[in-house]
Amino acid sequence: MQRLMSVKEAAEYLGVSGHMLYQMVSQRRIPYVKVGRLVKFDQAMLDGCLKQNAVMPMPAKTGI
Repeated sequence: MQRLMSVKEAAEYLGVSGHMLYQMVSQRRIPYVKVGRLVKFDQAMLDGCLKQNAVMPMPAKTGI
């Protein structure tokens, strides 16, 4: 079983502040796990969320 990340670890992993991460949790914009009163994060779930929300570049226009 994979170890769950703390808020601090997940914030560092995602490159956001802890405050921003808590906002994302309260808005249910990011997957998390509740362990009692603690909020924890599974890295595989975070990776899937990032992949699902990735914005791909537009193809280059040709012939003007």
